[in-house]
Amino acid sequence: MLAAGNGDRFRDGIRQQSKLLQPILGDPIIIRTLTTARDAGITRVEVVLGYLADGLRDVIETAVPRGLAVHFCYNPEWHLENGVSVLAARDRFAGRFALLMGDHLFEPAVLARLLAQPARRGESLLAVDSRSTSPEFAAEATKVRMHGTHIVAIGKDLTTYDALDTGMFVCAPSLFAAIDAARAAGDTTLSGGIRRLAAQRLMRGVDIGNAAWYDIDTMDDLQHAESVLAEQAETA
Repeated sequence: MLAAGNGDRFRDGIRQQSKLLQPILGDPIIIRTLTTARDAGITRVEVVLGYLADGLRDVIETAVPRGLAVHFCYNPEWHLENGVSVLAARDRFAGRFALLMGDHLFEPAVLARLLAQPARRGESLLAVDSRSTSPEFAAEATKVRMHGTHIVAIGKDLTTYDALDTGMFVCAPSLFAAIDAARAAGDTTLSGGIRRLAAQRLMRGVDIGNAAWYDIDTMDDLQHAESVLAEQAETA
C-alpha cells in the first residue's frame, strides 16, 4: 500500500501530519483503507512510508485492523512520483500482489473480485470505472484506453479514453522491471511502468460496475466522500 507522498494538493491548515491521518467517519483514512483491504481477504500488507513517516507509522501500529499483519518499508525518495514507492517494496513480493493507494477508498467486494480474477503469466490487472462522469472529475483522474479488456494507454492527459483508473491493482512481479525501465527513461510514475506492460499486452482492465470509490486528493474530496458514506451508513 502506497502511503509515502506528501499530498501537496490537500490543504487543511495543519500540515504537521500526513493527510492519511485525516479522519473519515471517525477513523483515519489509512486505517479505513487497511480495514477495507482486510475485509477483501488480504491478511498481510506492506505499507510504503515516506513523508512524515514516523507519525503515520505510530497511528497504524496503534490501530491495525484485527487479522491484518502490517510491515513497513521506507521510500527516501518520496518526493518523486509513486512508481519509486512501488520499487521500495519490491523485495517483499515474490508472487502476485495487490497494489493499493493509501488515499483511495473502495468497496471490499471489488478488491476480492479482482484478486479472484485469473491472469496470464506476467499479466497485471487494474480495476477500471467505465461509467460516464463530469469533465471536472475526469480532468483530475488517470484515464485508460482499452482494446477489448486489454489496456493500451494510460495517463492523466489522455483525450480519448474508455474508463478511469481507480488505483486498485493486482500485479505480477513483472511490474517492477517495467517501472525500472520507465525510470531509466526519466519517468518515475507508476503509470510509466503500466504503459510498458500495456505495450506487451500484459495489462488488463476489470470493470468495477456500479461500485463506489473515492480518490482523496483535496479537502473537498474528503468532505464529499464522508458525506456519501455517512448517508449510506444511515440507510444501511
